[in-house]
Amino acid sequence: MDNDNKKGIGTFALTALIVSSCIGTGIFGLPSQLASVSAPGPALLAWLFCGIGVLALVLSLNNLSEKRPDIKSGLFGYAKEACGPLGEFMSGWTYWISAWIGNLAFATFLMAAFGNFFSIFKGGQNLPSIIAAVIFVWLLTILVNNGVESASFINTIVTICKVIPLFMFIILVAISFKAGIFTEHFWTNFASNVAAHGASGSVFGQVKASVMSIMWVFIGVEGASVLSSRASSRKSAQKATMMGFVALVVIYVLASILPYGVLTQHQIANAAQPAMGAILKLAIGKWAAIIISVGVIISTIGSWLSWTMLPAETTSLMAEDKTLPSSWSKLNKKKAPQTSLIITAVLQTLFLFSMLFTQSAYNFASTLAAAAILVSYFLVGAYQIKYSYQNKEWWQFFVGIICAGFEVLAAVLSGWQDMLLLTVAFIPGFFFYVAACKEHNHKITTGEKVAMAILVILGIVAIVMTCTGAIKIG
Repeated sequence: MDNDNKKGIGTFALTALIVSSCIGTGIFGLPSQLASVSAPGPALLAWLFCGIGVLALVLSLNNLSEKRPDIKSGLFGYAKEACGPLGEFMSGWTYWISAWIGNLAFATFLMAAFGNFFSIFKGGQNLPSIIAAVIFVWLLTILVNNGVESASFINTIVTICKVIPLFMFIILVAISFKAGIFTEHFWTNFASNVAAHGASGSVFGQVKASVMSIMWVFIGVEGASVLSSRASSRKSAQKATMMGFVALVVIYVLASILPYGVLTQHQIANAAQPAMGAILKLAIGKWAAIIISVGVIISTIGSWLSWTMLPAETTSLMAEDKTLPSSWSKLNKKKAPQTSLIITAVLQTLFLFSMLFTQSAYNFASTLAAAAILVSYFLVGAYQIKYSYQNKEWWQFFVGIICAGFEVLAAVLSGWQDMLLLTVAFIPGFFFYVAACKEHNHKITTGEKVAMAILVILGIVAIVMTCTGAIKIG
């Protein structure tokens, strides 16, 4: 099986894809996000909590990839084995939603970064910003449409370029680090920050408030699994997933925790975005902030490239597995899923105009994307539990329990509003699922009908609550 794919994406390129997918806009603002809700002690506990949960996901993906090499569609295929065709559809559909909606966050942050150099884009949510963002959408779509493997090579180069400013930041704050500042308020948050964010001020309250910000920056760690069918080998995808996870944890923890020993928590929490640039401006000088701003632009474009590849690959795999109409899996001469790419680009173009009406487009997009991805991650854990139980592999069973349990807990911590709002996305999705079932003569079971009815009802409730103001977008 692996021999058929010798010319596919190699381990290093897949690792770069994972790192590039995850390191986008979030890491550059993460120091101030964490400092506004958490002291360094609880922030470290939040990293430990999320690190264990994401590690369980990575171990589950690697285990299932090794034990079930016959499943070509990665985490979506695992969802099918856990919960049937509807489970695969829900996993793939929410992953797809997460991927392209998350691009709105990239668009907002990128245009805001350009606004530091060109006043016409100031704020990142005006009409010139939207027009420029739409141009970026279609340029990246054309690039990926000319071949996923060639796009992954460009992505590797971009990844190398964008981690340089991050390493520079880590080195400079490490040199400026002072233990006395770091330990001064190690467990206790400032009263002003607690009051401003409605946190309890307890260690648990601070950990809870930090979780979703951390989860947002981990989205993409499963990228090698999604593109496993294009990998040079299964082992390449497995190695890339683990290497990517380790690299991300080291970069994230150092970049978000070291600033606590350079500036006071109050200064970090109130730093202008991108926070890394503001921190270096205060601690080192303006020249360092300019380098970070350039890094933000390169990083965002690189992540946007990754998240142009992944949603198109997602719907293509779903169509091949007969949970979307076959037209979504049509490949062009370059073996790129052209139909899926065009549909995704059109939706992104339409959705970008919401930036004119949603004041907090970045927060809305990043939060909804993080909530959506939890469904896919949970179903991976569910199949890890099922497979390990059937084969009496008790250590792997325990890993699956941690993976699935973590996703449920993260969903609870994210808030019921985000999860309820997510059900709206299933309403149009079910039309495509039903069409695929008719095309492939799959009889929809009673259980599937009940599940779809419940989700549609919840989606309607979410729409009503949004219209009445009970749920606020952004």
